[in-house]
Amino acid sequence: MTESLHKEMLELTRQLQEHNYKYYVLAEPTVSDKEFDEKLKRLEILEAKFPELKDPNSPTQKVGGDLTKNFETFEHKRPMFSLGNTYNKEELVEFDNRVQKNLGSNSYEYIAELKFDGLAISLHYKNGVLQKALTRGDGKKGDDVTKNVQTIRTLNTTLIGDFPTDLEVRGEIFMHKAAFKKLNQKRENNGLSKFANPRNCAAGTIKMQDPKVVAQRPLDIFIYHLVAPETNTHWEGIRMLKTWGLKTSSHSKLCENIDELLSFIAFWDKERHQLSYDIDGIVIKVNEVECQHQLGYTSKFPRWAISYKFESEQAITILQKISYQVGRTGAITPVANLKPVNLLGTTVKRASLHNEDFISSMDVRENDVVKIEKGGEIIPKVVAVVTEDRNEHNTFPFQFIQNCPACGGRLNKKTGEAIHYCTNHFCPPQVKGRIAHFASRNAMDIEGLGNETIELLVDRSLVNNFSDLYNLTFDNLYNLTKEIENEDGTYKKISLKEKSVNNLLRGIEKSKEKPFEKVLYGLGIRYVGETVARKLAIAYKNWENLSRANKEELEQTNEIGNKIAESVVAYFSNKGNLEALKELQQSGLQMTYSSTNNQISKKLENQKIVVSGIFEKYSREEIKKYVRMHGGTIQAGVSSNTNFLLAGNSLGPSKLEKAKKFGVKIVSEEQLINMLDG
Repeated sequence: MTESLHKEMLELTRQLQEHNYKYYVLAEPTVSDKEFDEKLKRLEILEAKFPELKDPNSPTQKVGGDLTKNFETFEHKRPMFSLGNTYNKEELVEFDNRVQKNLGSNSYEYIAELKFDGLAISLHYKNGVLQKALTRGDGKKGDDVTKNVQTIRTLNTTLIGDFPTDLEVRGEIFMHKAAFKKLNQKRENNGLSKFANPRNCAAGTIKMQDPKVVAQRPLDIFIYHLVAPETNTHWEGIRMLKTWGLKTSSHSKLCENIDELLSFIAFWDKERHQLSYDIDGIVIKVNEVECQHQLGYTSKFPRWAISYKFESEQAITILQKISYQVGRTGAITPVANLKPVNLLGTTVKRASLHNEDFISSMDVRENDVVKIEKGGEIIPKVVAVVTEDRNEHNTFPFQFIQNCPACGGRLNKKTGEAIHYCTNHFCPPQVKGRIAHFASRNAMDIEGLGNETIELLVDRSLVNNFSDLYNLTFDNLYNLTKEIENEDGTYKKISLKEKSVNNLLRGIEKSKEKPFEKVLYGLGIRYVGETVARKLAIAYKNWENLSRANKEELEQTNEIGNKIAESVVAYFSNKGNLEALKELQQSGLQMTYSSTNNQISKKLENQKIVVSGIFEKYSREEIKKYVRMHGGTIQAGVSSNTNFLLAGNSLGPSKLEKAKKFGVKIVSEEQLINMLDG
């Protein structure tokens, strides 16, 4: 039972990390907010039940988002937290009960605000002039997009009135629906592909490299929070923002109790479509700043605020054909190809059908009339079949394919699993997916190797395995050209020129410096995420030792269960995989684990340390690296065997409580530096 739950935790962690990257970095989300939140909540429940299986880098411990490589990054003076989400009124009442219980009083007010569907931004003014604009990033650091933000016509970059010397505010960059429609029409007239929706367009625009292009896009902004200096109430802060010439929403409301909140939500659930811009919910905040301080934060969310998400809207159309997609692991995903239908301002042509069991349970058939829902107003999915409109002479029970649609290989579905897999290791979509995973940021981090370039290299038979990357030369890459089909049926031409070839070769060469655990994770072994890869690297030291380990030996390794062990043995039983690993070693990659990489001293040897909070001189990841360089071991949570808790600002209250309970020493950043550098 524990093994199956551990497998589920690993898979949830992998999926959530992937969705975070797609949402915040690529601005191309592939799941709805609700589906993401459900996965996150499920992972939180499992981690609470099995804390020993918790990944220290779990998505439950991070604010959503990540950093791009295209901008300089800076630390936020105060973290940019995400908000906890709720989708029903009962959970909102529970939130109110928690607030009342933790404050020990009901003498507080709420501010209800529209939840704009755009990109969060932090603005810093000095002496009334905009100095810096940072994206949310990973919550601790953000991208400096100041030049792009300065092009937004509705943003005053110079304040008016009696403003403070140092000012930090936060807001949302978005695009009006009419402006978005006009922009898309212009792109279509010029033969360019259209944007999916205003949110994606705004997020993608603000991360462009050329401010001149950004200036041509019709972006707008609302400022919704005065961070510093603090006022007595959030409402007072909003009023002051207006006096300094900053644009705020006119639809926020001061509510005295939960009933007023619910009325506000009910009103905007109906009236939101009358707005000139998209909203996907309501943000609720405790008004009194002193109460906010008293309520504090979890590791991810403020306890004094929550987001109420509106239910997704639905449309009815015809499912014309069921096709299939092949993932990097060989997983086959059925897709509904629909008669185009307008839903929330965009044309929907495809929707997810998940797997064979889903299709069977709903008895989905080609030519059926189906109900689709655009979850989170982004990714559509089939939610029901309108059986009363079914034409029995034109629809037939659906039969799932038995062979891979990409390569013709036989499909396999294991007992107890819902997904079919293509077993052909050389199936082109799998090859492309494996290389993309190997080159990804958390693995080998190969700059210049994006999906289009990978498709080009695989289709030209230059790369059939990630080991082939290290045999690429300038001559066989330069001027390599291919036409790639867009989703709308149009084509675009990609070509590798001198600069992009040199960037790619530099990125490949630099990847040779990545430690063995990164290489091991990059191999894409099923169920082997970053944390498991590190544990295997530490336990077996090199790939040869790991390749010789049997299932029983692997299961004796800390936190390695039955499924992981089976998957690792299966991977190293493949002769092709072994040959690829030998080639990686010959190419100069780090194929042996070294605990002394960059190690400075053994001052923290055998010391188990928990790191929590926000630090002045280092980011949290830099602090952890600093600890490891002195021989220390990082723990995810405080326990009786923790040697000390390294505490920064906004320290998690649960960690502090446990430290006191177990008598664990609490050390500040300055004390640690003195301890190690003294």
